[in-house]
Amino acid sequence: MAENKSYFFCGIGGSGMLPLAMIVAARGASVSGSDRSRDQGRSPEKFAWLERHGIAFYPQDGSGPKAGQILIASAAIEDSVPDIAAANALGLTRMTRADLNAALFNAASQAIGVGGTSGKSTVTGMIGWILASAGRNPTVMNGAVMRNFANDDLPFASALIGDAETFVSEVDESDGSIALYRPDVAVVTNISLDHKSLAELNALFGDFAATARIAVINADDPESASLLAGHNVMRFGFSDAAAIRGSDFEALPDGCRFTVSFAGDRHAVRLRMPGRHNAMNALAAIAAARAVNVSVAQSVAALADFAGLARRYEVLGQANGVTVIDDFAHNPDKVAATLAAVAELPGRALLFFQPHGYGPLRQMGKELGASFAKGMRDGDKLYVCDPVYFGGTVDRSIGSEALVADIVAGGGDAVHLTTRAHCGAAILDKAKAGDRILILGARDDTLTEFGHELLAKLASRA
Repeated sequence: MAENKSYFFCGIGGSGMLPLAMIVAARGASVSGSDRSRDQGRSPEKFAWLERHGIAFYPQDGSGPKAGQILIASAAIEDSVPDIAAANALGLTRMTRADLNAALFNAASQAIGVGGTSGKSTVTGMIGWILASAGRNPTVMNGAVMRNFANDDLPFASALIGDAETFVSEVDESDGSIALYRPDVAVVTNISLDHKSLAELNALFGDFAATARIAVINADDPESASLLAGHNVMRFGFSDAAAIRGSDFEALPDGCRFTVSFAGDRHAVRLRMPGRHNAMNALAAIAAARAVNVSVAQSVAALADFAGLARRYEVLGQANGVTVIDDFAHNPDKVAATLAAVAELPGRALLFFQPHGYGPLRQMGKELGASFAKGMRDGDKLYVCDPVYFGGTVDRSIGSEALVADIVAGGGDAVHLTTRAHCGAAILDKAKAGDRILILGARDDTLTEFGHELLAKLASRA
């Protein structure tokens, strides 16, 4: 699929673009690209690393695309963007990230697709680690850095380059591209409101699961539990309807533990990741691995060493008794799961949230506000800055002030401060020993840098 071809990635630094570019480059393709973030001087270490691995970069001014290349770009990018205009003038074939990923995925004989509103990056990473530990040498396409595979030479390990015949990938429902995938094993972690209506989501996930040899479905989630009655389904969860069944969940200061039962056997599971939602993610990964003949015992042993993903409740450090945690929570379901994990342990939470766009606030702002208001405890406080905005023509009439108003109306303690810097200063002014600071948001690599900045300032206190 990739050998001897030449690709130009417009927006190559994105969480979905970067791992795909690395996969096709490893398979023999010539890869070049551009990225607005690089032009603006953001995340320079990431782009320098890509250049060291043979990726040629161009400013996003139309100088990059060359005759004979295949353009990889989001369908949402306007034709007026110089790189797109240049590619169109050259008559280049255009594919979306999902088009290319699905072509690679569908060519694999053992293709495991992970879909769902929440948890799919974590489940994808878990499955990849289980299969690698079992000697399967999978290719893994993820939207987040998998910490088990990251090292000094591979700091941005959101892809794992392995055999072409075993391909594990998260699949995206937000743009409907989930319909492109033909999985051998289809995982549906859960279904809740995000970018589309529940009716649309149920149709997309139902069709996705129906194409698979085995569908791995969440037995505890009302929206997905009813999918594919009578089909070849392996259900996971904590309810009696699950074949891969969890029980005896216990929250721990450094993770969690629970029991998994399958076919009469019971296994004690220990995770280094906190939260009941991560126990559910582990059950999904165990079920998916079992669907490709990896034993539950092998999966449990591998998961004991699973280090998690970057920005998935990632503890950045502790200073002067304050712990700083970085997390990807950005939709109602993810926020609810993160706040539930926070509530499992004592200590006040000081929350920072950067909405990942103006469009998502219009789509799910009310539900997001309700999720924050319900999940926050007495003493917790939320600071919300303006939504992420990197340019473009999006309608910005509904912003963070509306979200904060909904949270306050629901009983949560929240404040809107326009900039990230103002939020950070207010959090540091309030923080004291025993608190946890959580950095929440998506679509912006610099959120992690912000967390490290707060940690450094905490450490500099007398």
